[in-house]
Amino acid sequence: MLPYSADAAALLAFLVAWIGYAHFVKRRHNQRPGLNALMNAQRDAWMREMARRDVRIVDTAITSTLQNGTAFFASTSLIAIGGAATVLRSTDDVVRLFAELPFAPAISRGLWEAKTIGLMAIFGYAFFKFGWAYRLYNYSAILIGATPPAASPDAEARETAARRAAGMSTVAGRHFADGQRALFFSFAYLGWFLGPLVFMLTTALIMVVIYRRQFHSDALDALGDISDADPES
Repeated sequence: MLPYSADAAALLAFLVAWIGYAHFVKRRHNQRPGLNALMNAQRDAWMREMARRDVRIVDTAITSTLQNGTAFFASTSLIAIGGAATVLRSTDDVVRLFAELPFAPAISRGLWEAKTIGLMAIFGYAFFKFGWAYRLYNYSAILIGATPPAASPDAEARETAARRAAGMSTVAGRHFADGQRALFFSFAYLGWFLGPLVFMLTTALIMVVIYRRQFHSDALDALGDISDADPES
């Protein structure tokens, strides 16, 4: 249990914001597709085109690029965990440093350790999300390889295989997005080290930033010609 009610309230607000935003995005995509939903539709289009190609070098290259990006973020999460662990080992020095800063709030050793462990947990969650996304992209590559060639007389089997590959790629992208969201909210979490009020302000700021990028960004404008696509896609 956290020793200060203000810190507990700020942490609760952070968790509600993080979890609530994830559910909000899913519901909002069903009403008005955002960036992720529109890109999922493009994954379907990609796999349909893949099924029509005899040579699928471009598809394996795209999958490899997605894997490399996911691996980068997974490695970054591990490095961040190590950094947080180093900070945890230096608790006494950090508490003493904060006590000497005029603008820093007073903080106990136990509270500082709780904050640092929480930060490690966020990075750990992100790592597992990225790690699972990496594996799913591997599965997606296998499904691409298992798709019958364009010259195959069994068109139904080819279309079914393409849908499977698209579905696997979409699930991988969803887990990757969850990992990225965790990293974004980790920046909000850093505000807690400066006090509960700053924590709530940084949480609100991060929510505004990621909401705008998902539903009101220039990247979304670039997909304006398909913005009227079926939300269920």
